[in-house]
Amino acid sequence: MSDKPSRSTLRLPRKQAAVRRNDAQTPDVTGKTGARARRARRQQHEQHKQQRQQQAHKTPQPRRPRPVNPRKDTTFTLFVSCPRGLEPVLTQQLQKLGLRDAKPGRAGCHAQANWQQVLHVNLHASIATRVLVQLAHGRVHREDDILQLAHSVAWEQWFGPEHTLRVDTSAIRSPMRSLQYCNLRAKDGICDRLREKEGRRPNIDTVRPDARVHQFLDETHCTLYLDTTGEPLFKRGWRFDKGEAPLRENLAAGMLAIAQWAPHQPLLDPFCGSGTILIEAAHHALNIPVGINRPFGFERLRGHARSQWQQLKQAAKGDIKETLPAPLVGVDIDPTLLAAARQNLERANLPADLITLQEDDACAYIPTVPHPGLIVTNPPYGERLEPDDTLWQRWASHLKSHYADWQVHVISNNLKLPQAMRLRPFQRYPLYNGPLDCRLFGFDMIAKT
Repeated sequence: MSDKPSRSTLRLPRKQAAVRRNDAQTPDVTGKTGARARRARRQQHEQHKQQRQQQAHKTPQPRRPRPVNPRKDTTFTLFVSCPRGLEPVLTQQLQKLGLRDAKPGRAGCHAQANWQQVLHVNLHASIATRVLVQLAHGRVHREDDILQLAHSVAWEQWFGPEHTLRVDTSAIRSPMRSLQYCNLRAKDGICDRLREKEGRRPNIDTVRPDARVHQFLDETHCTLYLDTTGEPLFKRGWRFDKGEAPLRENLAAGMLAIAQWAPHQPLLDPFCGSGTILIEAAHHALNIPVGINRPFGFERLRGHARSQWQQLKQAAKGDIKETLPAPLVGVDIDPTLLAAARQNLERANLPADLITLQEDDACAYIPTVPHPGLIVTNPPYGERLEPDDTLWQRWASHLKSHYADWQVHVISNNLKLPQAMRLRPFQRYPLYNGPLDCRLFGFDMIAKT
C-alpha cells in the first residue's frame, strides 16, 4: 500500500435553472440571453406602451380654460403714438378712418374704438407708430402700487404662459426714482397674476415677444397699455435699402399730409435717395393699405379672429387702384441710391415704371410735367452731399427759374436754411426726425423777374 494521501474531488454546485413565469403581463427576462432576451424586452416594452395609452384614454389631460373674449361689444380707450410734431395730421387721419373723437396728445392721439376699428387703424394709419389699448389706469405713490395695479388686470384674456412677454416703461415728471425698478414691478405683477391663474408665468423676450405691454408714468398716475401693433407701424415690410439720410416712412407720410399734397398733383423729390417719400405717396394715391404686407402683434394674442382679419384685408384690397392720377418723379445724383430706390419699389409690390427715377443734379433737373406741382424732399447732409456755401443759393435760383408756381417743402435740421436759400418761407413746421430737431419749411416759388 502507498502512504500517499487520497485525493478528493472538487464538486461545484449546479447552476439553478431560471424560474419560468407564465404571467404574460410582466415577462421575466432573467437568465435569458441573445435573441430570446431581445424578444422578451420588446414584448415588455410594447405591453407598457399599451398600458400607458389605455391609462391616458381613461384619464384625459386637463385643458386650459378658454378665456372670455374681451373684444366683443367692448369700446376701448386707445393711445395711437406718432413722431413728435405729427399729432395734428394724425388726428385728422384717425378721424377719416372712423375715430371721430380722436384728439391730439403728446407724441400721439387719444381715441375710443371697438376692436374692428383697432384692426382697421393698424392696417391703414400711415402716420401712426403704434396702436395701444389701455387696460389699466390708477394713482400710484410707490413702486408696490404698480405691482398691485398690474396684478389687477385680466391679462389671461389676452396672453398666457405659452407666450413671451416684453414690458417697456416711459415717464414724464414721474417722482419714481428708478424706471427700471418700476418696469420690474409691472412685469412681476403680470407674471404673478398668470402664475396664480394658470400655474406658470410667461418667459421674457426683449427682441421678438409675442405680447408687449407699455407702462406710462406721470406725476401721479400709472397707465398700462397692451400693444396691438408689434413692430412699429413705420416698418412696412418693404424697405431694406435706406440710404445715408434715412427718413422713417410715417414721417414721410406726415410730411405729405402737412404739405397738403393730393394725388392729382405732380410730385417731385429732387433728393429722392432710396425713394421713401415717393413710395409713401404712391401707396396713398393708389389707396394701398400701408400694413397690407406685414404681420401685427394682435395676430399672436389669444382669441385672435383670423376670419375677421382676413375679411378686413380682402375688403381693403378691393379698393386698391391701378393707375396714378398724376406723375411721381424722383431725382438723385447718386446712381447707387437710385438702384436702392428701384429695389424698394419692387419689394413694395409696385410696378417698376410707376415712379419715374432719373439720375441728375437737383440744381440742373428741369421738370417735364404739364403743370405745376409740389416738391417734398429731405435734402441729404454729410458725406453724401458735401454742401458748399453756394449750394442752397444755386438750388434756389434754379427753382425760381424753372419751377414757377410750384410749392416746395423741405425738411432740415438746419434752422437757417431759408437764409441760406435767400427765400422767405410761408411755413416753419416743427418736426423731429428721430432725435433731430427739424423744421419742414414751405416756400411758394415765384418766377424770376
